[in-house]
Amino acid sequence: MNTDHELIARSLVEPAAFAGVFDRHAATVHRYAASRSDRQTADDLMSETFLVAFERRERFDLERGEVRAWLLGITTTLLRKHRRVEARAYQGIAAEQAARVLASDAYTDSDSRLDAAAAVRALGHQLAKLSPGDRDVLLLFAWEELSYQDIALALQIPIGTVRSRLNRARRKLGAAGASTLISLPKEVGHGIA
Repeated sequence: MNTDHELIARSLVEPAAFAGVFDRHAATVHRYAASRSDRQTADDLMSETFLVAFERRERFDLERGEVRAWLLGITTTLLRKHRRVEARAYQGIAAEQAARVLASDAYTDSDSRLDAAAAVRALGHQLAKLSPGDRDVLLLFAWEELSYQDIALALQIPIGTVRSRLNRARRKLGAAGASTLISLPKEVGHGIA
């Protein structure tokens, strides 16, 4: 049986040999990514990790160490990149939503604009802290105005899960004082469909 190092060395002349590295470590990489993100992100990160590793296999120092550690290092870097991009996107979404609110009132004074800018920053940070599932449900409901049933269909989750995620997101945003820019009823899950 070939070692990981032998498989990488062989893959330089026979690229298909890298499949052995994937077979040995895909579950570990996926488990690690899933422990730090949601399942879909973990699937994407696992794929991207092996793509990066395959492209960089020539630079892997066979004397340096364990292939598993190398792969998990790539995954960690990709996780950080994913979170930075996602956080910037949520802050941009929040800014766009606030701009719509401000544009509707032509007489808004500079103090109100400064307050809104601070609220937008707070909302962006709080959205980034929500779990991906809670955030997806919240944004589909509050900003896209989908019904509970439509959200359940869109995300392929039970309607009860939609209700619990909305309620959890409302509590977290309310506790952080960042719920003012999101049009969300006080009690989600009862009588609203």
